[in-house]
Amino acid sequence: MEQNKTRYVWGLLRLTMGLIFLWAFIDKVFGLGFATTPEKSWLAGGSPTAGFLQFAVHGPFADFYHSLAGIPMIDWLFMLGLLFIGITLTFGIFVKLGSLAGVAMLFLMYTAVGIPPENNPFIDDHFVYILVMVSLMMSNSGDYLGFGKAWSRTNLVQKFKFLQ
Repeated sequence: MEQNKTRYVWGLLRLTMGLIFLWAFIDKVFGLGFATTPEKSWLAGGSPTAGFLQFAVHGPFADFYHSLAGIPMIDWLFMLGLLFIGITLTFGIFVKLGSLAGVAMLFLMYTAVGIPPENNPFIDDHFVYILVMVSLMMSNSGDYLGFGKAWSRTNLVQKFKFLQ
């Protein structure tokens, strides 16, 4: 019984992380007025990365990240990454690949906001989310509150286990 509770907590954690990424994608596409205003939405011609890369980046890699601001290929990669991570974690399929993509994106964001972080000499929320993503990769969190069990029984996943 206790093990089932733990599994559902992992499923809920995976689902929550997926919805964080999926919401970021939706808000940036449509400009729902939370992190992105309607006039700066991707559909209105705004760059989903420009504001962050121009104004939120600090630290030793700032010049590199500033040079990426507003580049359409960077916008597309970022948005496709948000969508892929959000869908995989929300639905519990491709969890390992989605989590790996999440680790990569979060690591880049961690290095962008400044090293050392502003409020702690070592750790910020990006680092904590990276640890959550690694934990999701190591668990079968897609099997609970998701479609992971059915997905793992498909011939494709049986043949290529890394697709779990």
